[in-house]
Amino acid sequence: MRSGDATGSIKRRLVVQLGLVTALLSIAFFLAVRVVAEKAATDTQDNILAASATSIVEAVYSDSGEVRLELPYSAITMLSTVSEDRVFYRVLVDGETITGYDDLPLPEGRATGIGPVFDTYPFRGEALRTVQVARTLSVQDQPRQVNVVVGQTRLGLGAISSRITTNAVAIGTAFFLVATALSFLAAQNAIAPLDRLAQVVARRGPNDLRPVTAAAPVELVPLVGGLNSFMERLRQALTRSEDLITEAAHRVRTPLATVRTQAEVIHRQTDHPASKKALREMIRAVDESSRSAGQLLDHAMVTFRSDQLETQEINAADLLRDVVDRLQPTAELKDIHLALELDDDPVTVRGDIILLQNAVRNLVDNAIKYSPADTDILIKLSGEGACQMAFIDQGRGFGEADLTQLTSRFSRGKNVDDVVGSGLGLTIADDVARAHGGALDICSNQEGPGACVTLVLPLS
Repeated sequence: MRSGDATGSIKRRLVVQLGLVTALLSIAFFLAVRVVAEKAATDTQDNILAASATSIVEAVYSDSGEVRLELPYSAITMLSTVSEDRVFYRVLVDGETITGYDDLPLPEGRATGIGPVFDTYPFRGEALRTVQVARTLSVQDQPRQVNVVVGQTRLGLGAISSRITTNAVAIGTAFFLVATALSFLAAQNAIAPLDRLAQVVARRGPNDLRPVTAAAPVELVPLVGGLNSFMERLRQALTRSEDLITEAAHRVRTPLATVRTQAEVIHRQTDHPASKKALREMIRAVDESSRSAGQLLDHAMVTFRSDQLETQEINAADLLRDVVDRLQPTAELKDIHLALELDDDPVTVRGDIILLQNAVRNLVDNAIKYSPADTDILIKLSGEGACQMAFIDQGRGFGEADLTQLTSRFSRGKNVDDVVGSGLGLTIADDVARAHGGALDICSNQEGPGACVTLVLPLS
């Protein structure tokens, strides 16, 4: 997949989703803490109010037919010590106030003596939490209903609620941050097997199509299986492509060579000027077609084998001698002398023999093709720092052509338009050099007319 086709990050999605869950949990935690804490604070205030009201109602007594009250000091102080809130109370006997604040309303609901009645309502501009307790008092054998109302403002409860809120926010934020960091680590750990699988595949060489055997989680087993299946199909396709290229090269070159031979025989036998001219044009067309087809197939073969090099130790001098021996008859037809200048010490490279032979053959063939008759082509081998095979001719050179573009496919100089060629010779040599970690150096002949092309390869 190209980097531009990426549709998002699995790690980012996991972190975002876990972060959202964490945020929801943090909010739920904050609300739960706030509700529970406020309920606990309210219950605490209610218990103190009930205890104060109960102590007051227990202090009511009968004396000589009169209902009297000695207000317990502790009943008020137990409320004032809790906070700085204001405290109000009211004591009623049969509905009549005997002490306290006459305007203090009774809580909704009637106290029965079974339990206190709580209520919250505004009083004198402030919210007041009140409790009412009741007791039946016998006065001269007559039952009298005693009601005690005690109220306290809620400023202290508000302060407690504010502190609870602040603490809950701080705890919730800390929980969110810690959980988010843990979510990131969890996401990274979750996709670690995928990263390891990618590294296992990325470390392989271009010709390594073995099945992937790295351990993978259950979720990645289908991916590994699909990858192995794809590599097997790719291996079979590459093998078929190599066979097709080899077969095509044989089947294309042989018929063209036969047609050329027959045309040459007829050309020698005929004396008709127009026919001889037509036959010469035919031979030239066949030569151009044969060369183009051959080099196209060679280039396809080089492209294929560059990804699957079959390397071995190669003596560069033997390689050059073999190619020169094969092309010597072609050079002799133009009275061109191929001179070998070899290094005294053995020069060895590690590479694919078929590709290197192809590159050297194209460079020698180019030199022969663009050199005039009765000239020399010098082939020098040097092992100083690298294997350098230089091919120096006395031909037309490159003229004003851009040397950096001559290795492009079908690129030729303008000064060789009249010579049959496909523009792939230097391309093939350059591709082979790059496949072996080397380079192709192109320049003009420094000692006269012609070109100098050097194939540079790393020493083994």
